[in-house]
Amino acid sequence: METNYKYYFKNYEDNEIFKNLLENVENVWEIRANAKKYLKQEIEEKNIKENNGELLGEVTFIGNYYIGKKTKIYGNVTIEGPVYIGENVEIKPGAYIRPGTIISDNCSIGFNSEVKAAVLQKGAKVASLAFVGDSILGKSARIGSGVITANRKFDQSNIRDTESDFFGLVLGDNSRMGANSASLPGTFIGPYTWIFPLTQVRGFIPELKKVSNKPELYMTENQKMELKS
Repeated sequence: METNYKYYFKNYEDNEIFKNLLENVENVWEIRANAKKYLKQEIEEKNIKENNGELLGEVTFIGNYYIGKKTKIYGNVTIEGPVYIGENVEIKPGAYIRPGTIISDNCSIGFNSEVKAAVLQKGAKVASLAFVGDSILGKSARIGSGVITANRKFDQSNIRDTESDFFGLVLGDNSRMGANSASLPGTFIGPYTWIFPLTQVRGFIPELKKVSNKPELYMTENQKMELKS
């Protein structure tokens, strides 16, 4: 398995928050620990509660948060800090942004989706009704509707070499999880890889792959029957 973050993520602009999370990082999962440290020092301990965006309905804020310019947050959204949300982000109705989350510029979170203790790089998108927990998404990565990134094993033991019992998914730059697919705890997916809809993945999946389970379709004869009202 590839553990170096440079395999998954490339080309950081100097002003991108993600670059601040790479200090002393050897293994890709260590980025989450740096994100937690950053939020504690820069958002929580400084008691930041700053919204520079636009609220398009009733939004519930809990704890500390920073929200950048031109960001749009729709109604019935809950933001529970410490959280950092960059510029030009769109958070759709019903979304729940949980503590420990960093959302970079130009990202979007879909209708009724939940993001917990995750790092989203510039341009990453999460569609509707998805759960992204304890995960790291690369630039322009895509999480489709209904996707679940499972983040804890049934026996609650540590996940791979991460020394943590909570860890979801690493999704490389420009990779995507199709609708209603799922990843098991501790899944690592390289850049430019597509996980097709309804596919369950685990372990390490290299870059530049297309992954599906190719389910067979069965058809048998049916009879005409009027459905009751």
